[in-house]
Amino acid sequence: MKWIWLSMLSLSSILLVITLMRSRMFWSWSWFSRFALHLTAAAAGLYLLNGTGLLPGSEIPLNPATIGTAVVLGLPGVAVLAGIQAVVL
Repeated sequence: MKWIWLSMLSLSSILLVITLMRSRMFWSWSWFSRFALHLTAAAAGLYLLNGTGLLPGSEIPLNPATIGTAVVLGLPGVAVLAGIQAVVL
């Protein structure tokens, strides 16, 4: 079941990037497209860590602080959260 969700997330992320690249909105609203790509990458990173158990023993709790960090910083934010959890906890 996890692979089904992972494949759906991957396919939708790829289609989102293709749609944003082909449309004129991508070039005129660069800030929005950058935010959308950060959000998609952060969601994929959080899912890979929590959903599939890619790194055994590391689960990032989903609360407003961690989601906000992941959305603002993108995939590096997920890496920072995983690093903080590994060092502190």
